[in-house]
Parts: sequence; structure tokens; C-alpha cells
Amino acid sequence: MAQGGVGLGTIARANGITFGTAVNSGKLGDAAYAAQLVAEAQLLVPEWEAKWAALQPRPGSFDFGPLGIIASFAQAHGKQLRGHALVWHAAMPPWLAEGLAEGAARARSLLAAHMDGVLPATRPAIRDWDVVNEAIANPEGSPFTARTPSQGDLRDTPWLRALGPGYIEEAFRLARERDRTLRLTYNDYGLEGDSPWAEEKRQRTLRLLRRLVGAQCPLDALGLQAHLLMDEPFRPEPFAAFLRSVRELGLAVLVTELDVREAQQLPPDLPSRDAAVAERVRQVIGTALDAGCRTVLTWGLSDKDSWLAQDRDVMRKDGQVHRGLPLDEAGGRKPMWQALATAFGTRRG
Repeated sequence: MAQGGVGLGTIARANGITFGTAVNSGKLGDAAYAAQLVAEAQLLVPEWEAKWAALQPRPGSFDFGPLGIIASFAQAHGKQLRGHALVWHAAMPPWLAEGLAEGAARARSLLAAHMDGVLPATRPAIRDWDVVNEAIANPEGSPFTARTPSQGDLRDTPWLRALGPGYIEEAFRLARERDRTLRLTYNDYGLEGDSPWAEEKRQRTLRLLRRLVGAQCPLDALGLQAHLLMDEPFRPEPFAAFLRSVRELGLAVLVTELDVREAQQLPPDLPSRDAAVAERVRQVIGTALDAGCRTVLTWGLSDKDSWLAQDRDVMRKDGQVHRGLPLDEAGGRKPMWQALATAFGTRRG
């Protein structure tokens, strides 16, 4: 159980910032898990429940049950809800990949039908969607994955193969047609660090955003996933310059999935590990807030529930558990929690 006292959501809101976290509908029956959400977060985003495979597992058959559990929890506790994600190359049911392979006309029909099924149904609860997720290819040297196949700056995906580079703009236009007041966000990772590959990904992202804005595409915000890597260096200056360029396009900036993967070589004691994680969060989030970011979400609250402790691709191989979220496995507030509280508390809306 998290310690008593004012939560991050309340601290952030008092200073014109919205703090939130990802939520798993299957864990809401855990009293401790639910209490952490109530105490700490003002904004919730479903981990899985709003992705295509969850919402439309079979052609034309929509399932809002798990997402509805989260929406009901949010409503009962006065929380906001955002959506993640309408168009992505992962979390696709097999039938969708098969349909996209049938050509552009079929792909457009499937995309429009999904928007028609999802956006009107979720409109009462969700006013911000990640419309397109992770469309930029990882440059050579990226530690997140091996260099991804690409066509120019874009990741080679079933969507790109079916519709070409215009699929991104088409998705945003379809979303805007169905909801004139929805905030429409492009979401991606690997944009924060001080490395050649991160700088290249920032430049690729800027080229995409400039193209979309130049085409008067209805894009409102850039979501920075901020899955931070302690093995990657960080300097505020290049990150801040990137954020200024994004803001100059008239776009909002959100931090959407914050967590921290610790370095391969760990300090010998927990206080040193926690201090290192907190300092990196202070630097990155402080830079984002200084650049005008007013929404920050972590990808979970407690190390106990983190995907960093469960996904074999990202979990540590030495038996240690990444201490990359604000609360420890017992729900206690860690230095990362304090780093966020301090960052929120020193900025006035």
C-alpha cells in the first residue's frame, strides 16, 4: 500500500500538470493496486484494453468489456481516461494482417470501420487518443530492438505496405472526421537520449511531424513514451532543442509511458540504484516540463506490476528487478516518486 499523504496527481494538478499511469483491468480487483491508482493518478491509460486486438478480436465484432471496466473505475473515482492505440503494427489480430495484405482498398475499409466502431463508443470517456503508435523506424545502433526494416524514415509495417506513407495522415483525418474535439496524438519511443541513434530518431520524427503539419493534418500532440535507458547518456540540451522544435509546430508534448531500465552494471546497494533512477527522471521530466509539457504518465506505478519485471525482452537477466517506477514492490514511495513530486511542485501552471 502506498504511504499516506498527498499523491502525485494532486501535486501535479495544483501546478497545472496532469499526472497519470497505465492500468490493467485484470488487476483492479486487487485492493492494493486499486488504492495506488486512486491515491496517485489523475489520468489513466489502458495497457492493453484499447488496442486493436482487444477491441476488435474478430472482423466487425467489438468487445468493450475490459475497457469498460477501466472506464467505470475511472468514472467512479473521478479520473480521466486516454486511449492507446488506434493504429499500430503490433497487437493486431491475425485477421487484420490478412486483410491489410489484400490491398489498399481493403485496408482503408478496415481502418475506417475500426474508427467507426471505436470512437463513437468511447467518446464519453476518452478525449485523447494515441492515433498512430511507433511509425518511425529505429535507426542503426538503437538498443531497443535491432534496426527495424524501413522505407525511408518509416518502419516497414503492414500498414505502410498496404497504404504507403500516407496511412499516418489518413488515420488522423479519419479520427478527426469522427470526433471534432478529440485530442489526436502521435506516440513514439527512443526520443530522449544523448546518442547518435536517438538524435537520428528525433530528426526522423521531426520530418514526419513537419510533413503532417504542412499538409494541415489534424495532429494535436506528440507523445514521448520515455522508456528511459540508464545505459544511454542524457543531456538536456539536445532533448530541449527537439521539444522546442515540436512546440514551434503548434503541437502539445505529452510524456505517455515513463519508466526506467537500469544499467547493466548496477550499484551495489538499493539507495544508490534508486538515487540514479531518480536523478535521470528529474533531468528528463524537468526538461520536458520546462519545454511546456503538461501531461506525464508512467507505465504503471509499482515495480511489482511493471512490464519491466515480466517481459523477457526487457527484464534483467541477473535476477534483479528494475526499480523503474515511483513505488517499490510493497507500494512504498521511492526517490523516483519524490523526483516527480519535486518536478511538478516547482512549476506553476
